[in-house]
Amino acid sequence: MAKKGNRVQVILECTEHKDSGMAGTSRYITTKNKKNDPERMERKKFNPILRKVTLHREIK
Repeated sequence: MAKKGNRVQVILECTEHKDSGMAGTSRYITTKNKKNDPERMERKKFNPILRKVTLHREIK
């Protein structure tokens, strides 16, 4: 049997894009270890719509 892991898939969504009022969204899918990182993940990623690097936060 395969053992159950602590890694889960999470969705990162741009924080600046929601405030800009532009159409569309910038989202990335990644994985994290929920045992080592129980709080929500934050990463700086490229937003192709705004054409710059912005802060992306984990959403549920």
